[in-house]
Amino acid sequence: MKNGPDIDGRLKKVFSGSKFDSIIIMNTKEKDSNFLYLTGFTSGVFEDTILLADKKRLMLLTSELEYDTAIGQAPHNMEVKCIKSEKDVKESIKDFVGSGNVGLNYGFIPYSYAEMLKKNIGESKIIDAETKLAEAREIKDIFEIESMKKAVEITKRSLTEISDYFKKGITEKQLRARFEFILGENGGEGLAFESIVSFGANAALPHHTPDDTKLKENEFVLLDVGARYRNYCADMTRTFIYAPDKKTMKYKRMEAIIDTVKEAQKIGLSRIKDGADGSAAHMEVADFINKAKGGIYKGRFIHSLGHQIGIDVHDGVGLTTISKKLRSGMVVSDEPGIYITGFGGARFEDDVLVGKGHSKFL
Repeated sequence: MKNGPDIDGRLKKVFSGSKFDSIIIMNTKEKDSNFLYLTGFTSGVFEDTILLADKKRLMLLTSELEYDTAIGQAPHNMEVKCIKSEKDVKESIKDFVGSGNVGLNYGFIPYSYAEMLKKNIGESKIIDAETKLAEAREIKDIFEIESMKKAVEITKRSLTEISDYFKKGITEKQLRARFEFILGENGGEGLAFESIVSFGANAALPHHTPDDTKLKENEFVLLDVGARYRNYCADMTRTFIYAPDKKTMKYKRMEAIIDTVKEAQKIGLSRIKDGADGSAAHMEVADFINKAKGGIYKGRFIHSLGHQIGIDVHDGVGLTTISKKLRSGMVVSDEPGIYITGFGGARFEDDVLVGKGHSKFL
């Protein structure tokens, strides 16, 4: 893996064709994902920290609490300033942005924070930079792709190992805890999102929160999980049948659902490629599921075929009714599913690096 992200290249993407001369990223109690994108920082809280950027340089305004952490990670073109008063903040911002246009990420920053920044900016014109930031992050660089491959590798290995812990009577909460422990053992640096573990009929709920439901024989076990590695996410889903009784109609029904979803995922992968319309790929997969087995699954695929993935697990628009042209270098999920209320459901999800001519799972 490369030593670190190409911050110069990222600044170039953000400012190329933009209407702003500088940009201000301000964290709240949470970090703006664009703060991570432009700094490459992988540790530190940086609560209420302000990042200033223009085409060639960065300035970080942070507290004494985070100063040493920032210095230890700062890229070559970043100045780190320890801020001790509101006057320091105001003067540093004014000196950096001058009188040019200033971009703010209105998709993240609260109104009160934006108003505070406006007072410190002075006469500069404020421009919403949310769309430009999102566009810059769509095409992944080598460091990002390698980081996501590692996150996928960790998640995939953990999904292989978790089946050893399936046992009658274990709860969804207990299996979630076990999986997240394995994820950490395998090198995960955090969770990409809150893990979903579903048994039996709960597998019909795509966003089920694990509860005290106990595992029974001849039932679905669905895990939708992901590791985070160097800020980047994996998002994978696997569906199992625990202790299958192959003589039962219930098993045959579950097996047919799983087989249909796996075939749908193959169709999705074949349609996800450079220049393709994401919504068209979604509709083709949905049409296959609706017609499969004489139409018994019609209307049972109830979410998008996929979504972009990066620093955020939902990193941009999904591949659904919104027409989104796919481009080489994007990473998207391919995750068809079938959900039958009161019975259960299946989903298989892998992360796809969009390529020219064809794409491949990370």
